[in-house]
Amino acid sequence: MATMEVRLVSPEKVLFTGEATQVITRTLGGGEIAFLPGHAPFLGALTECHTRISMADGSVLDVAVHGGFVQVAGNTVSILSDLAELGEQIDRGRAMRAKENAEEFLRKEHDAEAVSALSRAHARLAASGGVVGTTQGAH
Repeated sequence: MATMEVRLVSPEKVLFTGEATQVITRTLGGGEIAFLPGHAPFLGALTECHTRISMADGSVLDVAVHGGFVQVAGNTVSILSDLAELGEQIDRGRAMRAKENAEEFLRKEHDAEAVSALSRAHARLAASGGVVGTTQGAH
C-alpha cells in the first residue's frame, strides 16, 4: 500500500509526523480536499475543521485544525496550523459548552468572533467523536 509522509505542526510543537495513506482536510472557501500519495503539488489556506489522517495500519488520527496552511510537496503533506488539537486530547465538555455559548450569543446578534468560536467548537467536537446532542430549538 502506498504511503506518504504527513507532518502536523503548530507554533508550539510538532503534533504528528508519520506515514499515512490519506489526509482529508478543509480549505478556506474550497471545501474538503483529500490528499493521496503522489498528489500534485498544492498550497491552500485552511479553515477551522476536522482533519482526518488515515494511517497505514488502517487507524485514523482525528485532529481539530484552526486555520493555517496545507502544503503538498513531493510525497509529503505538511499541515502548518495556527492551532491544532489531537481529537483524543480534546475536552469534549468544554467544547460543548463553547458551542452552546456561541449558539446562544448568535441567537441574539451576529458577531464574527461568535461565529469563529462556533466553528472552532464544531471542529473540536467532530475531531473528538462527533456531536452527541444538539441544543437547537432549546430556549
